[in-house]
Amino acid sequence: MGPGPLVAAAFIGPGTVTVCTLAGVGFGYALLWAMLLSIIATIGLQEMAARLGIISQKGLSEIIREELRNPVMKVFAIILILSAIVIGNAAYEAGNISGGVLGLETILGNESIDVFGFSLNLWSVLIGGFAFILLYLGNYKVLEKVLVFLVILMSLAFLITAIMTKPSISGIINGTFIPRLSQDSLLTVIALIGTTVVPYNLFLHASLVKEKWHKRTDLMYARKDTIISVALGGLVSMCIIISATSIGNADVNNVADLAKGLEPLFGSFAKYFLGLGMCAAGITSAITAPLAAAYVATGCLGWDTNMKSIRFRFVWSFVLVIGVLFSTLGIKSIEIIKFAQITNGILLPVIAGFLIWVMNKSSILGSYKNNIKQNVFGGTILLLSILLSLATLNKVFDLNIL
Repeated sequence: MGPGPLVAAAFIGPGTVTVCTLAGVGFGYALLWAMLLSIIATIGLQEMAARLGIISQKGLSEIIREELRNPVMKVFAIILILSAIVIGNAAYEAGNISGGVLGLETILGNESIDVFGFSLNLWSVLIGGFAFILLYLGNYKVLEKVLVFLVILMSLAFLITAIMTKPSISGIINGTFIPRLSQDSLLTVIALIGTTVVPYNLFLHASLVKEKWHKRTDLMYARKDTIISVALGGLVSMCIIISATSIGNADVNNVADLAKGLEPLFGSFAKYFLGLGMCAAGITSAITAPLAAAYVATGCLGWDTNMKSIRFRFVWSFVLVIGVLFSTLGIKSIEIIKFAQITNGILLPVIAGFLIWVMNKSSILGSYKNNIKQNVFGGTILLLSILLSLATLNKVFDLNIL
């Protein structure tokens, strides 16, 4: 195994858990096909990012800076990427840490400490401190082992929860392989795809594979690693949808509500499994979001991408500290998060398009460039990402373009 579990850990955050919960409560098994589609699209794009990283031994943001010759286009691309990934991840980091806190509070209750007249959530500080220590060590192998452990823990928690709800096998099969789309479910489908196919994972993956692998013959391991890890991550998301389906149309908005809804089925054990899963999801995303931001910023600005360099540490520290402060002080970063949604919605087709363009350049990849099948597949994902971008803009600005 390589950085694949880190990619899975990155897209299964508290936002994904919440979206999958709402999908299950609102539409039952009917939207499992959207998650399957998301998994296939994610595997396709992440395989390209991994191949690019191994063959070029460079991160995606470094290649963007080098390959865009037009100064205006280069500046525009760098500003867009930095805005979406660095500022966006700083906004989402509060949500990641808050998700981990929610999981801990579901199991252990609320704990706070008073510092200089401010009431700080103890769990937020502990999660932030754990993430800080792990990132400051700058040791890829340690980071990989910790996140693999957390992903396995998270997977088991949600898988056991789904099995204990005794789901309908025929309902799961129909929901997974027979697509159904209505006007009511459109935004939920967009949300399911948007929480799985995320731009910053492409940057993270391309940068991490070169920490793990250095030879072209390692490409086969990277592919297996990507397929297994993303499929496992998708299975976790599906398990959350399946678990939420079993409680019908109850008033559920997050994992704590889901735990309460499942208690009649198998008692108070529900909150422990779900709390553990949510906690692991929050911690993994709280680690990977600052890491991705650091790789993106250093690559775009031409800085040293070494995990122990001062500038690299400064970027992830900035994202992490903002996340902890916003989380523990209860500051609502609605406008920043909305800005992050907009820029991420615009960024996905831009990055997907650039990735496909780069993957066809013999000067970078030689014989490892995309073949016809990979280009057709990539083009389909690009079209999907454009529709997702338009839907995101439509949702935020109410443009009536879809």
